[in-house]
Amino acid sequence: MRTDTIAAIATALSEAGIGIIRVSGPEAVSLVDHIFYNSAGLRKLSGKSSHTVSHGYIVDTKEGEDWKKGIVDEVLAVLMKAPHSYTGEDTVEINCHGGVLLLQKVLQLVLRNGARLAEPGEFTKRAFLNGRMDLSQAEAVMDVIHSQSEMALSSSIEQLTGKLALVVRDLRQQILYEVAFIESALDDPEHISLEGYEERLSLKCTSFIDRIEKLIASSQDGRLMREGIQTVILGRPNAGKSSLLNAILGEERAIVTQVPGTTRDILQETISLRGITLHMIDTAGIRHTEDVVERIGVDRAREYAQKADLILFVIDGSELPDEREKEIISFIGQKHVIVVINKTDLNTIVSEDQIHAFFPERADIPIVRISASSGAGLDLLGKEIEKLFFDGELKGNREAVITNLRHKEALEEAGKSLLLVRQGLEARMPEDFYSIDLMGAYTALGSIVGEEVGEDLVQEIFSKFCMGK
Repeated sequence: MRTDTIAAIATALSEAGIGIIRVSGPEAVSLVDHIFYNSAGLRKLSGKSSHTVSHGYIVDTKEGEDWKKGIVDEVLAVLMKAPHSYTGEDTVEINCHGGVLLLQKVLQLVLRNGARLAEPGEFTKRAFLNGRMDLSQAEAVMDVIHSQSEMALSSSIEQLTGKLALVVRDLRQQILYEVAFIESALDDPEHISLEGYEERLSLKCTSFIDRIEKLIASSQDGRLMREGIQTVILGRPNAGKSSLLNAILGEERAIVTQVPGTTRDILQETISLRGITLHMIDTAGIRHTEDVVERIGVDRAREYAQKADLILFVIDGSELPDEREKEIISFIGQKHVIVVINKTDLNTIVSEDQIHAFFPERADIPIVRISASSGAGLDLLGKEIEKLFFDGELKGNREAVITNLRHKEALEEAGKSLLLVRQGLEARMPEDFYSIDLMGAYTALGSIVGEEVGEDLVQEIFSKFCMGK
């Protein structure tokens, strides 16, 4: 691990009220002391207690010169001494005025006095290497930064506080206990008996596998939390697809007319509905047409429907469904779908029984009545999406959720090792074989929290971070 002192701009490089230069490492305090003066003209930072804020000036001057002539900016310097800082090292955060040129000038002054420009993610990497957080928490830092919905942010913060790490460490501890028991029994068979142990280990493995499979199953919800739900709006021409998109967006984004076939190409927007990120795709109305451009739009609608996480099937409530709706149903398949009966502000003649008749094999298909023109029913649509994907427990879900593909793969590897243990038990193999496969699961789980990873993986993970974090 490198132990030099690093520095970087920790805030966005744009005009703002405040900008922060973060400095971390063994020389952080003494280095900043060379360029920081309080109002009395004294370099007092090194004598301060940890977690204190000092008012003063960043000064660029030579020894013997009047320090006031070299003032670069009036600042607040926040001092955090090791090990009680983000990185676990001595850290100083210089709070400047937020001009781009000013921030760069202060940073260059810090670098000129002995710091090195930090690599992307290096502050968080040092926090991990110094034991301030495990690898799953470090990865959650980036998830927090990139969160695009309340749901994704909540999930990331829970991982940042160590929820997943607690579950993983508990599993590892129990697995390690079984390994230690087997090894002890093999080394000292006179005092530690393995009689009846195979049945007990089988039950334990079943419990471990169930917990791991539950975590893996949560990865689908985790992906949707993190990336959002790919949502395709389908329906016949003039059913109100574009009006629905406009209503959810709260603005006239899509062109709406009474002319069938107005929407000819794909229109994409990302919105948040009840804290859920939806990547909305408005499509051309599904119908047979001789118009070449419109036909291309219809073909694209079919393609996007095949890739969708959710289909909003919009039906004009003022007209009876016909063969066009049947055609749409034919390529929806078993995908998640919500039937949206639109135009409830008009004379609605479509009944839920008629809808269910179109989906004879899917009796529980959700149906929502809305008026895209007035916005009535949109909240019910959000509730149905929440129920469909998250069992109606979006905000109340207190279980650990897997949002990272690397974590999912590690869990799958651990599950495979535990299945080998169970197969070995069924085949009555020697006990030392159980120990080997249990250690395989232990190691795979350790990679999630960073206790069983190589330098290459650590470097790859942190290289994806932004500068200053």
